[in-house]
Order: sequence, then C-alpha cells, then structure tokens
Amino acid sequence: MLYKDLCRYYQRLEAETGKIAMMKILSDCFKKADPEEVDKIAYLTLGKLWPDWKGMPELGIGEKLTMRAISRATGVDVKKIEDIYKRKGDLGETAAFLVSQKRMMTLFQKELEVKDVYEAFKKIALASGPGAMDMKVRILTGLLVSASPIEAKYIIRTVLGKLRLGVGEATILAALADAFLGSDKYKDIVEEAYNKHPDIGYIAKLAVKGREALEHVKIEPGVPVRPMLAERLSDPAEILMKAGGKAYAEYKYDGERAQIHKKGDKIWIYSRRLENITYQYPDVVEWAKKYIDAKEAIVEGEIVAIDPDTGDFRPFQELMHRKRKYDIHKVMEEIPVKVFLFDVLYLNGREFLKKPYAERRKILESIIKPNENITLAQGRLIEKVEELEKLFLEAVSNGCEGLVVKNLSEIYVAGTRGWRWIKYKRDYKSEMADTVDLVVIGGFHGRGRRSGTYGALLVAAYNPDKDCFESVCKVGSGFTDADLAELPRILDKYKIPTKPKNVVTEMEPDVWFEPKVVMEVIGAELTLSPVHRAAFDLVRERLKKPAGIAIRFPRFVRWRPDKAPTDATTSKELFEMYLRQLKKLKE
Repeated sequence: MLYKDLCRYYQRLEAETGKIAMMKILSDCFKKADPEEVDKIAYLTLGKLWPDWKGMPELGIGEKLTMRAISRATGVDVKKIEDIYKRKGDLGETAAFLVSQKRMMTLFQKELEVKDVYEAFKKIALASGPGAMDMKVRILTGLLVSASPIEAKYIIRTVLGKLRLGVGEATILAALADAFLGSDKYKDIVEEAYNKHPDIGYIAKLAVKGREALEHVKIEPGVPVRPMLAERLSDPAEILMKAGGKAYAEYKYDGERAQIHKKGDKIWIYSRRLENITYQYPDVVEWAKKYIDAKEAIVEGEIVAIDPDTGDFRPFQELMHRKRKYDIHKVMEEIPVKVFLFDVLYLNGREFLKKPYAERRKILESIIKPNENITLAQGRLIEKVEELEKLFLEAVSNGCEGLVVKNLSEIYVAGTRGWRWIKYKRDYKSEMADTVDLVVIGGFHGRGRRSGTYGALLVAAYNPDKDCFESVCKVGSGFTDADLAELPRILDKYKIPTKPKNVVTEMEPDVWFEPKVVMEVIGAELTLSPVHRAAFDLVRERLKKPAGIAIRFPRFVRWRPDKAPTDATTSKELFEMYLRQLKKLKE
C-alpha cells in the first residue's frame, strides 16, 4: 500500500466522529492492504512502532529537530517555519503547506510505501550514540523530500506523537474482526487474543490468517497479560452477595501492581499498564528466582514500599523514586519493598486463566517457598457480613486501603473489569464514596500566584463502550506549590491545538491535552451537570435527565503514572456510584 493511500484513510478518520463508521473505514483499509503490511498499519495508526511493554526506544524527535528536517527538505528558513507554525497551530499542516510549495521539484521521487515509512521510523527510533540526533534529522528529511503534502502532514504528526485520529486499540481490534473474520460481532475473539498477547501488530498478522489462528494464542513468559480489574462497592452485604455468598477477601495494598514472569533465570516484571519495570526492582528479580518454586511461571501481586526502621507500609508515591535508572541499588536501601502475590496465570507450560480462583490460589500457595520478602497477600475465607467488616477494619488498621473480595468459582478474564473481584476501600467511608482515577484532557491558565502554570485542569472518565473520554469536573484544589510548578513539565508534551476527537465535553479549556495523564481525585459528592458528559447516555436513559455526572468540590490527591488512560474510572462506574449515593440519601 502506498503511504499516501493510508494517509487518505487517516483523512477520512479525522473527518468522521461515529465510532462504527471509523471502524468501517479502518476495516476497509486493512482489507485493501497487503497481508505483510497489516501489522505496520495497526502500529502506525496508534502512533507506535512496537508495543510499549517491549521497552524499545521511541522516535525521540521534538519540535525543534522536526522543524530542522522540514527546513532541510523544503529549503525554508527555520524562523519562517516557526512563524507559519504559530499561525496554523499544527506542525503537520505547516509541513504539508511548505511541501506543497515545493512539489514541482520532487515529481520524480519514488512514491513512499507504508513499509518505507515504517522502516524509516524504526531507524529514527533506533539511532543512538554520537551523531544520533543528526542521523534522525537526516532520515526524517529524506522522508519529507519524497513526501506529498498529505504524507508530510501525517509523517510529522506521527513523529511528534500527535496523530489525533481518535482511534484507540478497541476500534482497531473491532476493525480487524470486521475485515478478516467477516464482522465486528466477532471482536471478542480478537480481543481475547490481544488480552493474552497485547501486541497490536502481532494480533493483526494473526487476524489475517483467520479465527483459528487467533483462538490458538497462548500466554507465555516474557509477554505480559492484560490484567483483570475489579469493580467497586461500599456495602459489605451487597459485596458478599455479588461474590456468591462465600468469598476470599484479601488485603488491598497501596502499592504497585506487578505481573512477574519467570523463565529459568530470566525474570520480567510488568506494571498494571504493561510497562516493563524490571530495572526498578532488582531485589524482586532475585527473590523471584529464589522463592518462586517453578521453572516457568506468571504470577501477579502488589509491590509495596516498606519503612526500613519500622516495617510499616509506606504510601504508593514512595515507589516513584524507584523509577530512577541510576543509583537504583542506593534507592533499594532507602526504599525497601515487599511483594504480596495474589494470583497465578501460568505454571510450567500450563495456563490457568480458565481455572476458578479457589484452585488458582491453592496452586499459588504451593509454589512460594517460605521467606519474608515475597509472600501471599493476606486474607481469609468469608461467609458472613460481620466477618467481612472485621477484616476490612483489620486491613485498614494495618495500613492497607481496604479489601479485594474474590468470587471463589470465577475464572480470570484478562483485560476486563467485572464483579469477579470487588474492591471495598476505606475511602468509601468519606462523603464521596471513593477516590476516582480521571484523565487530564484540558487546562486553564493560572492567575495571580498561579501565573505561569495551570490554575485548574479539566479531567474525564473513560467510556470503554464508545472508546472515548467524557468530562467529569474541573480540578483546581489539592495541588501543592511544587505540584503546580510541575504541571507544565508533566502536561505540555501532550498539548494540542484542538479538542481531541476521543474527548466529549461541553467545556472549553484554555488548552487541550491528549488524554494521556491519569490523576486520582476525591470530592464532596457526585452531582448532575449540564456541561459534563460522563455517563450522559445512562443518566438520560435511566433518570430521564439531559445531564452528565460531575464531582462537586473535587480535589487532587496524587498522580497515577502506573495507570493507562483506559484504566481510568469508567463513566458507568461513576453512574453506579451516583445511584448508590442517591440510595444512601433516601435512607
């Protein structure tokens, strides 16, 4: 496929707002592509070259270097490029304009194919050592010299990570099902394969081969499995009822969820959002080798920071110091950790996703050698509401967030959220039932003491059914002076000139951001709002009111770098929390 043909599909995606129509556009694109290009198209459409969990380098070119490449390709001075960029607000549009002015000089250039662009991007990403930046610029310049205006636009947007098509993984998986399995109604087959092997390019190549290839996907050490997630409730009686009347309740630790893979002496550790975090925990690597009694295994647990003097649990934020790539052994001494395991997904060639939790727990118990560093999550069988309340108070008094209550007969469904696991957290004792995790989508310029940074942020919940982010509230309190000073550094890399296509809101912030950064928020109560769009369809259908769910008096609690945007609190969860709040008020 010629790259310009792919760009025409991108142009159609940009102009479209309906998710089904966007899926059909992508499906048509996949059908028209050569089978050897389908994986590359899937990656490029997400603005990626490979899955994040592989830990491979990114393109690593900022606006300054990009403008230098545009200048070399078009012969236009960088200062003039900057002026045009300021007017257009989009460096991709700027490149398209400048290439169009010079097009007559490049009529005899070889037309770019999708594989040419993908391979060039790979070379840019992998360039390293002395002269790497100049090499990146040279490769990008070469692409732009051969590019048509529309190609230049999307090449630059891809390089800068601002493709802005409004397409997520869910839409691509549905398009693959539609293209190669005959209908998007078979998307569950594609999604299940992706949940076991979350590499969009790998799954795309299997989809070309058909249903049987996808159904034969197995989990394997070294490839993370998308984690199963819990629902939340605040009523212990309802929790126990939904869990089947008899359940296993475990401490909910305030740590970093980790999926630990073992294959001989090789250990991988993946975060909740499937990042390879092995380098942060050399101590955990050694413990896994020593205390997990298996040749091959995939286990899940929580890594918790420990006070070296008292042995008490320390808050999750302490683990962020472990992200330093230098002096990690010094940080290990300052911030020691313990690992509390709660599930096993794979052992010595056998998958256990389809086994009930009670069986998985017994298997997990059987492979952990006695030690103080890597142990089982504390918990017990519960059959009575009073027992659940007692264990909840015990967990909180021991420094935990609460409990996770697990249905003994349920299987592990990777990549989903459901009632198989139910969170019962201490935050439910506050006025608002719980803290929530929301995605930053916009910013408002600060005034007075906050001049030079953002005074407030617009945040959103995730709607997985529509693969979009729906606004919830404007957060301006809870930030320390240090937090406020850091906001531009954290957020400006995601700044874009127009509202992202996968964002739904009636508010108009001063600055739009790509939905990439997750924060934890607490508030006084949930309320209905005419300008926010979280759960708008549910409110309209169930409560007969044209409004979304919003948070009254929201307050920033902390950043959640361990969570992907699609791991954020869902609009449906907010709606269910609102209904429980109404019920409580009536009582």
